[in-house]
Amino acid sequence: MTETKGILLETGTNEFEVVEFEVGGVCYGINVAKVKEVIKGVPVTSLVQANPNVEGIFTLRGKVMPLVSLRRRLGLDSEGNDESGRIIVTEINGYSVGFKVDEVSRIHRISWEDMEQPPAIAGSELAVGIIKMKEKLIILLDFERIIAEINPELSRKLSEVDRAGKDVVALRQTKTILVAEDSQLLRSILSTTLSSAGYDKIIFTENGRLALDALLEMAEGKGSIASIDAVITDIEMPQMDGHHLVKRIKEDDRFKHLPTIIFSSLINEDMRKKGQAVGADAQVTKPEAKELISFLDKFVIAARP
Repeated sequence: MTETKGILLETGTNEFEVVEFEVGGVCYGINVAKVKEVIKGVPVTSLVQANPNVEGIFTLRGKVMPLVSLRRRLGLDSEGNDESGRIIVTEINGYSVGFKVDEVSRIHRISWEDMEQPPAIAGSELAVGIIKMKEKLIILLDFERIIAEINPELSRKLSEVDRAGKDVVALRQTKTILVAEDSQLLRSILSTTLSSAGYDKIIFTENGRLALDALLEMAEGKGSIASIDAVITDIEMPQMDGHHLVKRIKEDDRFKHLPTIIFSSLINEDMRKKGQAVGADAQVTKPEAKELISFLDKFVIAARP
């Protein structure tokens, strides 16, 4: 398995491809869209005072990137700095990282409806979803969280906002934003970031299905939601992904006017085309919070009364 781009060609089908791998006898998964290639172990150069989960750095086709040991991050006995196992080379948030695992087995095509939220138990903060196969469970890991741990710059960008005038802040405070984001960590950070900018009326949902349900309740006059001014959605989420959510919004005459912004670590050339195909009004790569707020201003303040 080398280059993985272009495997899933359809857009808005609520399906995705997952690379299954193994660490410590447990099956895990990562979205194919995050994977550049899988390689054998390579020589690694250690770094002084590096994050304890980083084995060091390595070079691939002239590009230097860190190597994260998933054994260490998952609290297992480390295999040491050797060339055993496999390396999953990823590009997430525009940041290239290698993840060292024991084995890489195969690719599965999965419906997001078949992925469930992980149980809320101690030590489950790295799991973003559970895929139930016939003979086993596959745990989807929060790779964005792991990368944020080794690269504080990403967390800083998620929390950084430009200062705005009182009039702009006052206008922002009149708007209600619906956010679909499955990561508890990201929901917390986004809540603080958007609120500090003035967008303090935020309705958070854990996946696209719940976000669509909130819109349907609003349209039918149920619940306490009076109106929504914009939708922000991640792509990877259990039950319904962001592309399918945007597709459903834009196909419904009651909602198609809603500005819809995809805010995801998966934004690359291919994924941007998919977002355009389903009708997203804007697409922002995590962690660029300033750009996200700029688009909100454009759609809900500058362009609308």
